[in-house]
Amino acid sequence: MKDIDIVNVRNFALLGHTGSGKTSLLDAILFKLGANERQGSPENGTSASDWMDEEKSRKITMWAKSFDLVYPTKSGRRMELVALDTPGYADFYGQVLAATAVSDAGVIVLDAVSGIQVGTHRAWKRCDALGHPRALVVTGIDKENADFFHVLDAVQTQWGKQCVPIVIPTLDHKQVVDVMAAKEIPEDIADRAKEMKGALVEFAAETDDALIEKYLGGEELSAEEIAAGLHGAVHDGNLIPVFAVSSKTNLGLDELLEGISLLLPSPPERPVKDAEGNEVNVNADAPFTGFVWRSLNDPFTGQVTFVRIYGGTLQAGQEIFNATKGEKEKVGHLMIINGKKQEEIKTAHAGDVVAIPKLKNTGLNDSLCSAGQHIRFKSIEFPTPTTAYAVTAKKAGDEDKLATALHRVADEDPTIHVERNNETNEMILSGLGDQQLEAAVDRMRERNHVEVELNIPRVAYRETVTAMGEGHYKHKKQSGGRGQYGEVYLRVEPRDPSDEEWFVNAIVGGVIPGNFIPAVQKGLQEGLNHGAVARYPVINVKISVYDGSYHDVDSSEVAFKIAGARALTEGLSKAKPVLLEPIMRMKVMVPDQFMGDITGDLNHKRGRILGVGSEDGVQVITADVPQAEIFRYSSELRSMTGGRGNFEIAFDRYEVVPANIAQKVAAESVRAHAGEE
Repeated sequence: MKDIDIVNVRNFALLGHTGSGKTSLLDAILFKLGANERQGSPENGTSASDWMDEEKSRKITMWAKSFDLVYPTKSGRRMELVALDTPGYADFYGQVLAATAVSDAGVIVLDAVSGIQVGTHRAWKRCDALGHPRALVVTGIDKENADFFHVLDAVQTQWGKQCVPIVIPTLDHKQVVDVMAAKEIPEDIADRAKEMKGALVEFAAETDDALIEKYLGGEELSAEEIAAGLHGAVHDGNLIPVFAVSSKTNLGLDELLEGISLLLPSPPERPVKDAEGNEVNVNADAPFTGFVWRSLNDPFTGQVTFVRIYGGTLQAGQEIFNATKGEKEKVGHLMIINGKKQEEIKTAHAGDVVAIPKLKNTGLNDSLCSAGQHIRFKSIEFPTPTTAYAVTAKKAGDEDKLATALHRVADEDPTIHVERNNETNEMILSGLGDQQLEAAVDRMRERNHVEVELNIPRVAYRETVTAMGEGHYKHKKQSGGRGQYGEVYLRVEPRDPSDEEWFVNAIVGGVIPGNFIPAVQKGLQEGLNHGAVARYPVINVKISVYDGSYHDVDSSEVAFKIAGARALTEGLSKAKPVLLEPIMRMKVMVPDQFMGDITGDLNHKRGRILGVGSEDGVQVITADVPQAEIFRYSSELRSMTGGRGNFEIAFDRYEVVPANIAQKVAAESVRAHAGEE
């Protein structure tokens, strides 16, 4: 593609907390390497990465994007840098998962004032999960109150002494010094630089038996030996290089680009394995293999599929095979997309991220390969939604447009789910946070011209019984001709969820003929859809039908179905029925200073704190909380923590609703069924 050997390709994801400076750093790199005519900025809406209108208006990165750049090193090597910029906002974490899944390394960005934040921990954990080599970049060293060494101390306390600076700023933060190569080092940081150089040489020596023997023997390692050793130490995860940069002044940018080129691994050093555990051949003459990590519907281009190439060569015009769908595809065009700029190319190789427009049967998580091959990769696993809204069209008659719009936003973002709740008769739009869902609503309005309303969903309550209750009903109707007759006696009692038998036929003596028992059972099943407290579905009950009567001529299946349902209504009302609500298991991650506010708020929401602990430098609160209390928790947590907290949530069980709340729910149910709402 650019006549650059695969060993000189560096594919990495830019990661970190929102506001840490990832996108500003990328804008500085793009300008320095000539990909942009001027240096963009997220703050003033000129960023090359945050170029979409919805990103400009919110001043945050919402979508992961790849950039393909050429960097000539100081030694004359031409490097291809494939950088994937990712969102730092928790609502868009699905984009982080996708981008890191197809990158070879992580570059984690920290702000020189704020230091380690929740998003920093999240990025580190993701790299750990993938086994990614990584580097740390402390940005904003020109800011007032910036303190590189304070951030470094926090990093080393959190993640260990293997986090060693390659460059350090002077104490006034006006210049940076390469601790390995600098000939003259300012006196105020000379001792620190000497200490760090010694640590780096030691890390380099430990990668090779011959080097460690030479080092321990007091011999000096050559620059080439140190460079190779440091590269190996980063690859193995034994060394985490730390850099210092000012994106505004470009201070430290050359050193960072050199460090990425020298220290991060190439695709041959990070070969991927397919779903069967076989290592993919990355060489250009090997069969093509690739993986779809993102798919979008562009208003002008149509469907655009983003593919990370793992092995072989992909050419424009080539016929390929979608091993996931079992379909052939034709690659009409290959493109590199750097922000708004699109460059059509003829070929691409391992490590590249390319865009392919108008593939017919290919989408997210699909595996692609050369025709005649059948290579599949493991799918990216995305988190379950934490925030949900009931969505409706504002204008009558826009239901079809709404359905199309919802389908499109869900196709583009795998963490957005759309489903109809048949129980509450609501269309539910769910995702990882309110900001994500509000942005989806904006896209529906702009692209599909449909205005929608978001409302708090209704809670899917359940009912059960706490005692035994007797029920009886005789259905007798005569209106000329053949009549209707069926009589049922039954008992309702609590049932352990582990007991699968909910219906007991205790009829003896044929008082209800066997051919009518299925009709009784069907009536009971329908009756369980509407409980005695607030007409919600009934769970965990056992029903025993023990007596009844029939008529030789007038009895029918319909009559016994009605009798069964009416007898159940009476039995439920006498069995001390209660309302149940869904209880969610929550895991809330926040910095230590917010612990009191968060635990107090969870207690106020009728939550039960199960445990408090520390994980990756942040406080983790585990709690059980009623679903009814936390539909807006995404925005509430952001408000309480200034965006520094995040949470996970999953359904755990149903639990009895307090009597005062149950009365309100029952009253609302009565009004709803009376048509007053």
